[in-house]
Amino acid sequence: MNNTHSNLTKWSATSRLFHWISAILLLITWIMMLLYNNLDSKVYIGLHKAFGVSLLFWMIARVINRVFTKAPPPVAMPKWQMLLSKLSHFALYALLIAMPIAGLLMSIYGGRPVDIFGLFQIPVFVTPDRGLARLYNDWHTDIIWPMIIAFTLIHIGAALYHQFVKKDNLIGRIK
Repeated sequence: MNNTHSNLTKWSATSRLFHWISAILLLITWIMMLLYNNLDSKVYIGLHKAFGVSLLFWMIARVINRVFTKAPPPVAMPKWQMLLSKLSHFALYALLIAMPIAGLLMSIYGGRPVDIFGLFQIPVFVTPDRGLARLYNDWHTDIIWPMIIAFTLIHIGAALYHQFVKKDNLIGRIK
């Protein structure tokens, strides 16, 4: 079944906004880490953390929006693809919430407050513990980040498959 622009049911405007801003926040957060790792300036790690916490709050708002916003009717596809779609979307949501939480806990247990764009700080609200800081660092960098990359690539690959192989204009629902 091919969907055309005339019979395509889009996600709500708020859902589309949440989707694209989530992607932009993730990209900016990653770029800040790349800059921090490659340039001699600590400003980028601060921005990485601020954008990461912003992504956390954005994702919480996105989940709330998703609970209260009706999804458009599904595009026709085999049940196994629908199941994989639902599982991969759930995984992305969970990972995009878990990642900044692990990063925040890494900083806090490391005894470092997190500055949010100079507007306010998330203080150290626990007794610093280097072991826990290392554990959250490992989760943040070695477990969750590669999973975000994998699930993001799966997500983009599936969207491109629908757009260019199945030609069902699935991407049109989120534009």
